[in-house]
Amino acid sequence: MSELWIANPGELATPTGTVPLAGPRQGDVSRLRGVDVLCREGRIAAIGPPREIAQLAGAETERFDARGGALVPGFVDPHTHLPWAGSRAGEFAERLAGRSYQDIAAAGGGILSTVRATRQAGGDELTANVTRRLDRMLAWGTTTAEAKSGYGLALEPERKQLEALAAAAAAHPVEVVPTLLAAHETPPELRGDTDRYVELVCSEIVPAIARAGLAAYCDVFCETGVFSVSQSRRVLAAGAAHGLAARLHADEFVDSGGAELAAEIGAVTADHLMAVSPRGIDALAASGVIAGLLPGTSFFLKKKAYAPARRLIEAGVPVTLATDCNPGSSHTESMPMVFWLAVLELDMSVGEALTAMTLNAACSLGRGAELGSIEVGKQADLVVLEGAGLDDLAYHFGVHPISAVIKRGAVAFRKSPRACG
Repeated sequence: MSELWIANPGELATPTGTVPLAGPRQGDVSRLRGVDVLCREGRIAAIGPPREIAQLAGAETERFDARGGALVPGFVDPHTHLPWAGSRAGEFAERLAGRSYQDIAAAGGGILSTVRATRQAGGDELTANVTRRLDRMLAWGTTTAEAKSGYGLALEPERKQLEALAAAAAAHPVEVVPTLLAAHETPPELRGDTDRYVELVCSEIVPAIARAGLAAYCDVFCETGVFSVSQSRRVLAAGAAHGLAARLHADEFVDSGGAELAAEIGAVTADHLMAVSPRGIDALAASGVIAGLLPGTSFFLKKKAYAPARRLIEAGVPVTLATDCNPGSSHTESMPMVFWLAVLELDMSVGEALTAMTLNAACSLGRGAELGSIEVGKQADLVVLEGAGLDDLAYHFGVHPISAVIKRGAVAFRKSPRACG
């Protein structure tokens, strides 16, 4: 029987429960001192004073000394785009020189640039790329992540992406929840005929991917100039008909009605929301749809506007945080970076931000009963911070704040004692 005793944490900080926390409750975080944690067979078996844990531990129990570092739930990253090839560093330099993301995309760059590189890449190359990204995510504290396709834009390239994602995840500590995002853009061969591509997604790509069991969710980029509300509704209805729950990119650049669509169809999440309207916020609040905020995108695109986190929380919408890790608009695997942006740019409290990237994020992936908090019976996914308390995670920015990561009750990452913080 495998056991891990996590001893000497400075503070244990966690939201509690199995459902998304909204409104004032989103900031409710239990903060305990003087307690250790016992993990048994991959689950949290006990939380209590060291003397109690000592009585429960067996002779073969492995003891991990947290050395005064705070203990928080493993981070859950609920919106990423991991299986891609190529680089858009040149486009990034163009944006730094003044060209907009939309202008670059209109000239054949942007998503379509990555589509070309991903279509050309072999499955082994994509698998290796995903593995490297998962390695970085783990080192930054992520223990579970959602990941989307969307750089194939045809059945076989989309299948190739999702198969590479599955292959990488099968050999990696980070759990991956796959999403089909075939409706990410209209492919170059159908440029100007988006309706025809939507029909292809609905009649061919969605059914084939669902039959293969390669995705749990279906997503669509609902945005002016990409896919309209009516086109997005068709894609997500096709996904639902084949057992894929709905997520969607909504109101990223303009108010396109994406939030209202998410509420109408009962999507699990509506993500981005930088341009969401008051009516859209009210619709999300009334429907129970979770708002996925991606502040790294605003930061990386040099946008002045961030998603209105305070208005969403005050309206009673449960909020998550994610990296949106992708090659064009948010090239990062770091959830701590997202945490810093949340407290410094979105005006979220430390507790709200922690809940958004743990329990609420887990619930958005259907895993709230298993993940997202440090409670007896849940899966033992935890992060040991270098700082003694949760507040230190916000206070000391721009460093690598992770001392160790525990996945299913085993140490999956441990920082070298000589590593720079």
